[in-house]
Amino acid sequence: MTRKKSSKRSKKWSSSDAALMADGKLPEITLLIKFKLQPMPIKPNMIDDLPREEVARLVLDMFHRIAVHYGLWFNEIRHQMGMEKALEALKTASEKSIEIQLERLSKAFGFQMKDGIPAPLLNMPKKSLLRLLNDLCINWLANDGVWFQAVEFSNGMNDAKRCNDSCWAQFSPFEAWSIKRFLDLPERPGLEGLKTALNFRLYARINTQTLIDESPDSLILQMNDCRVQSARKRKGLDDYPCKSAGMVEYPYFASAIDSRITTECIGCPPDKHPDQWYCAWRFTLKQGDSPR
Repeated sequence: MTRKKSSKRSKKWSSSDAALMADGKLPEITLLIKFKLQPMPIKPNMIDDLPREEVARLVLDMFHRIAVHYGLWFNEIRHQMGMEKALEALKTASEKSIEIQLERLSKAFGFQMKDGIPAPLLNMPKKSLLRLLNDLCINWLANDGVWFQAVEFSNGMNDAKRCNDSCWAQFSPFEAWSIKRFLDLPERPGLEGLKTALNFRLYARINTQTLIDESPDSLILQMNDCRVQSARKRKGLDDYPCKSAGMVEYPYFASAIDSRITTECIGCPPDKHPDQWYCAWRFTLKQGDSPR
């Protein structure tokens, strides 16, 4: 089956941060997605009637449906019962779901499982695994940009920023929960726990940050190199005004790591900032609580 490429050109990227989230590579990603989602010229009645290439494309579509359905389950429990209940359900469901799906996929693709981890991952050199982690983090950032632009192109920058900020209100506590679970941190790990957790964020693999012990009760994070802002700078563009998102992202993350921690913005675009950092945040353990 031959597929005709669309003659329509994709929209130009705007000057927002999402346009640069993959260091200038997102337009190609968008074109690829746009092409892959084109409707089929022939509509068979049964899956078994599809040619082999289209069955392979349908496999990718099924993966996508599973991912979206998985996320919708979590979001609906959060909506109906609150974030705490949603995270409890996620812990139970994710453990079972990952085990079931990997076991079935291992048979389909012919790889072994060892202690719940695919053997091909365990057999990779550490250097290759770290490179894979970097690639996953860049893909996450690119995915964030694709969603941002999907809203911006159709509804404008204000709606895109509004959705982006609301998304961070949900993702930051989830990422904190995920990191605490991975590291087996206590319920109240203090500033030392936050310090460790900040190094395990997705952003930590693609940005350059500095953590400064300001006092026994305060910690400062400086974002020295931001992939988004650095790409804009190379193109001669102004900083993307990300403060509204940061005012959600960092306080929600810190308080999810330890509810005693408060967050203060030292500076974040559109604020003016020194050349040494793009944004900076102060995390303080509330007075009267045990230090760190």
